[in-house]
Amino acid sequence: MTHEVVLIPGDGIGPEVSAATRLVLDATGVDLGWEQRPAGASALETDGALLPEGTLEAVRRCRTAIKGPITTPVGDGFRSVNVALRQGLDLFAAVRPARSLPGVPTRHHGVNLVVIRENTEDLYRGIEFARGTPDATTLRRKLHDLGGFEIPGDAGITLKPISVSGARRIVRFAFEYVRANRRRKVTVGHKANVMRYSDGIFLETARTDAGDYPDVAWEDVHIDTLSARLVRSPQDFDVLLLPNLYGDILSDLCAGLVGGLGLIPGANIGWEYAVFEPVHGSAPDIAGQGIANPIAMVLSGSMMLRHLGELRAADAVERAVDRVLGRAEIRTPDLGGQASTLEMGEALANEVLRGDAG
Repeated sequence: MTHEVVLIPGDGIGPEVSAATRLVLDATGVDLGWEQRPAGASALETDGALLPEGTLEAVRRCRTAIKGPITTPVGDGFRSVNVALRQGLDLFAAVRPARSLPGVPTRHHGVNLVVIRENTEDLYRGIEFARGTPDATTLRRKLHDLGGFEIPGDAGITLKPISVSGARRIVRFAFEYVRANRRRKVTVGHKANVMRYSDGIFLETARTDAGDYPDVAWEDVHIDTLSARLVRSPQDFDVLLLPNLYGDILSDLCAGLVGGLGLIPGANIGWEYAVFEPVHGSAPDIAGQGIANPIAMVLSGSMMLRHLGELRAADAVERAVDRVLGRAEIRTPDLGGQASTLEMGEALANEVLRGDAG
């Protein structure tokens, strides 16, 4: 069976880590029908748009994509190409696993947790008003009339919508994820004691819908307390369920716990489509030097294989990562070595082939 997959190389180090990842995924023997499409700064040059409609159409047709990191140029009218992609395809669930990897020195050991982040609401919804604009002035007046809120005239304003419907689907996604992946517990992070009408909805929805999953343990923790507990004893946590902004911040914190952003994969999933990507940025300062670590995107590819039902191939990729890192012979500079992006990709691909032969 051929799986049609859109490959979006991205910007900066994106094409380099994408090429290495394709080497590894092709080594699994899974029949992947690649369709390469642009997005980001590179697409602006070639297609005249940061997110060409043809790229969105290709993802809708193939239903699955994997992408490298993307650069959104400053002052182009787009807040974020990544955010636009997630909202355009309604990819409401971000899944970001963080686990301790062999041979990677870290302060903590035995970390194995997953951040599940609501992906389309909250402050990243993009409802913003620039300071000094007529719209901001109108909003300030309306807020004063409605509740006596005094907003300074030189303030920018960002609104934070969290809906019951949006919260419900990510809550159910998280609890179903625990069941499907034989995880143990959901920890809901929030600040409902202060933001009662946004985080409060998120928490109340979790409390209500958790009743449909009596087999899944869960707890709720204030986001500041959760942050303190995470850096002290991350082994205590299993699945973290978080609104958009908190999920973005704490998933990077979790990356730091296990060795850095170059090791953390990610998935953006909706009811219809799925886009897989490393959580790190495009790193233009090292682009073209061939020294970027491709492991985050390789592991994103493993998540994609698992999503496609290719479980043995996904396991093979993860074992290859563990074995290559565990031997510590080939490492990119971020891990203290001198291997190039391509050399790391080749080592992982050869390990996949060796595992198949064994």
